[in-house]
Amino acid sequence: MKHNPANAIFDLKQFGEYGDVNPSITDSATYTFLQAKTMADTFHGEAEGCFLYSRHWNPSNKYLADAISAMEGTEEGWVTASGMGAISNTILHFCNAGDHIVSSMTTYGGTFAFLQNYLPKFNIETTFVDITDLEAVRRAIRPNTKILYTESLTNPLLQVSDIPALAVIANKNNVKLVVDNTFTPMIIAPARLGAHVVVYSLTKFVNGKNDCVAGAICGSKEFINSLIDVNAGTAMLLGPVLDPLRSSSILKNVHTLHIRMQQHSRNASYLAAKFQEAGIKVIYPGLPGHPGNGTMFRMMNPDFGFGGMLAIDLLSAERAGRLMELMEMHDVGYLAVSLGYFKTLFSNSGKSTSSEIPEEVQKQMGLSEGLIRYSVGLDHDIERTWQRIEHCLKMMEVI
Repeated sequence: MKHNPANAIFDLKQFGEYGDVNPSITDSATYTFLQAKTMADTFHGEAEGCFLYSRHWNPSNKYLADAISAMEGTEEGWVTASGMGAISNTILHFCNAGDHIVSSMTTYGGTFAFLQNYLPKFNIETTFVDITDLEAVRRAIRPNTKILYTESLTNPLLQVSDIPALAVIANKNNVKLVVDNTFTPMIIAPARLGAHVVVYSLTKFVNGKNDCVAGAICGSKEFINSLIDVNAGTAMLLGPVLDPLRSSSILKNVHTLHIRMQQHSRNASYLAAKFQEAGIKVIYPGLPGHPGNGTMFRMMNPDFGFGGMLAIDLLSAERAGRLMELMEMHDVGYLAVSLGYFKTLFSNSGKSTSSEIPEEVQKQMGLSEGLIRYSVGLDHDIERTWQRIEHCLKMMEVI
C-alpha cells in the first residue's frame, strides 16, 4: 500500500492529559517515580512510556518525533535542537577514529565544514564525490567506510540523489546510507527507498515559520535507542535537546505541511518555467531538461510536486547581488539565508550558505559565483511575483 505522509501524521492520536486537542506541553526537566524499580528500569530503557530526564526524552519531544517518523515511515525518530545537531550526532554515532565517509560534494556548507574541517580531529576522513556518478561512489568506498552521506535534493545545485541505487551500493558494502531530506519533506521518503537514517533541519519547510531552530533523526528503533542510550548514546551524552515549547509549536505546523509543500511546489514550478522562457539559466528538478528529472519522478510522491527550491545563474556575484537588492526593494521577498519560509527568500549561495566550501571546491562542483538560490514562498498570486522579478531583470538589462 502506498505510503501517504500526510495521512500518517493525521492518523496519530495525540492529545493532552485533560483531553486537550493539542498535546500538553511538558516544562519539566525531570520526572518523578512512585517505585524505585521503575526509575531503575527507565535508566536501562526498559520502562516504556516512562520519562526520566528531558535531555533523554520528554513527552512534548516524543509527540513531535512520532509525527516526523510517521511522515518518514520509520520505526522511530528523535528531535534535536538544530539540523546540524541531527547531522553531527548521527555521523558521530556511526563513526570511530580511523573510519571513513563518502559524501556528496554538493551539500550544505555547514555539513561540508563538519565533514572536512571538524571530523579530522577524530581521525575520520571524508571523500567527496559527485553523488549522481554512481561509479564514482563505488570507487570511493573503502574497507573502513562507515557512512554514505547525501541529500535527497542537494544544496544548492539541486542534484537529485538516486536513493534506491545508493542503497544498493551501501548495503553491498555494509555501509550506512544517511540522507538529509530537508529540501523535500513529503515529496521524497528516503527510508522507504532504502536509506538507513534520515536527518532533517526542521527549521526549514517542516516548521515553515522561521521562528525556531530544530532538527530530527529518523531510523530503526534499534538505532534510535542506541543513539539515546544513557551510557553510550551520542545524542544523550552530547545533549542537543530541543526545548519542549518549540517542539509543541513545530508539531502544530507539521499538520499543514502537506498543503504548504503543494503551494511551494506550484509556485516554484511556475517561476522556473518563466525564467526558462526568459532565457535565464535555471535549475529546477521539475523541468524536463534537468538531468535528475526522471530520477526524481521515479522516487517522488507526485501529490506534492518537485519542491519549492530553484536556482538561477547570473554568472557573477556582482550581478547576483544587484538583482537580489532590486528584488527585495520591489517586494519579491527577502535577501536572507535559510529556506522553507512562507515568504520567498533568496541568497547568493557561494557567498552565504555554501561559503564554508573553499572556492576551488565550489568551482569543482560547478557552483557558479553568480548562482542565486530561491526558496519560493506561498505567494497567492505567483504571476504578480514573476512580474516583479521580470521588472528587476529588465532594470538590469538581463532580459
